[in-house]
Amino acid sequence: MDYRLKMLASGTTTVGLVAGDYVVLAADKRATAGFMIASRRVKKIVKLTDYAVMTMAGLVADAQMLADILRSEAKLYELDTGSRMSVRGIAVLLSNILFSYKALPFIVQVLVGGYDVKPRLYLLDLFGSITEEKLAATGSGSPVAYGVLEQHYREDLSLDEAVKIATAAIRASTLRDAASGDGVDIAIVGRGFIEEKFIPFTSITV
Repeated sequence: MDYRLKMLASGTTTVGLVAGDYVVLAADKRATAGFMIASRRVKKIVKLTDYAVMTMAGLVADAQMLADILRSEAKLYELDTGSRMSVRGIAVLLSNILFSYKALPFIVQVLVGGYDVKPRLYLLDLFGSITEEKLAATGSGSPVAYGVLEQHYREDLSLDEAVKIATAAIRASTLRDAASGDGVDIAIVGRGFIEEKFIPFTSITV
C-alpha cells in the first residue's frame, strides 16, 4: 500500500479553471516510470461525454479504468432516462466509486470538467472527496501550478486569458518538477462543444 500511495505524488501536472461560460483544463504530456521518462506523448485529458472531460494524475491504468466506467454509466443513464447525466452527477458517481474502494484505493487524483447548465469543475482525490472549484490543480507539479493560478485568476477572465494562464501554470510546474513536461494539452468545454488542442512550450507566455 505504501508503494501505491507514493506513486500518487509522482508523474504529472493538470490544472482546471472556470472562465465565463467555459471550463478550461490543461495537462502536460510526460509519463514517468520512477526516474525514467517513459513517454513524451501521453494524453492526460480524456473525453467522458460530449460535454464532460476528466484529467488524470496518478496511476494511468487506474484512471483509464475509471474513465471507461464513467463513459459507460453516463451512456446507460442517457439511454434509460432520455436525459443526460449532469456533470455533478458524473463527479458524484466517480466519488462513490472511489469511496467504495477506500480499503484498496484507485491511486488517482482527477479533475472533472464540463458544461450542463453552466461550466463546472470538480476536484476528487483517491478516497472520493469531492469539491466544486473555480480553479484547481493536481499531480506532483500542482504546488507550483497553484501559485500561477492564484496570482492570475479573476472571475471575469476571457477564454483566451484562461487558456494562457492554464498553459503558463503547466509550464511553470515543469521548471521545478522533473516528472512534468513536453508541452500542454488543452481541453475547452463550453455550451454544446469540446475543443482540444496541443500547445508546445515554445509558444507559451505568461
